[in-house]
Amino acid sequence: MSKLPARLQEIVEDFSYCEGQEKLEYLLELAESLPPLPDWLTGKRDEMDEVHECMTPVFIYPEKQDGKLFFHFDIPPESPTVRGFASVLQQGLGWTTPEQVSAIPNEFYLQMGLQTVLTGQRLNGISAMLAHMKTLARS
Repeated sequence: MSKLPARLQEIVEDFSYCEGQEKLEYLLELAESLPPLPDWLTGKRDEMDEVHECMTPVFIYPEKQDGKLFFHFDIPPESPTVRGFASVLQQGLGWTTPEQVSAIPNEFYLQMGLQTVLTGQRLNGISAMLAHMKTLARS
C-alpha cells in the first residue's frame, strides 16, 4: 500500500477512532471547515474541473506553486458529506507534490470506514473526486 502524506494519514487515523455514526458526524464537522473559494477564483467555474460523476455539483481547481499543489473546491453547502470529504482531501493533500497526489490509493477512504456510513453512490462520487485530482496533478 502506498504511504499517505502525514496530514492525510492523521485524518485517516482520526476516523479509525470513530465508530458508526461518529464517522458521519466527524465528516460533517470537516464540511464546516472547508473554506470558501478565494476571491480570485470566485465565479470562475469555467476555469475549474467539474466532477461529472458526482450527483452534487463539484468543481476543483489546482493551485500550483513551487512544484506543489493546493486544491480548491466549489461545492454547495447543501451537500455536507461531499464537502466533508473535499475537506479531507484539501487538508490531507494541501501543498503536496503531484507525485504524492498520484500515489494515493484510489480507495484510501476504506481505511476511514466511510463505507459503513455512506451509500455506494456517494462513495463512487468521492472516489471520482480523487480521480479528478490525480488527473489534474498529472497535467
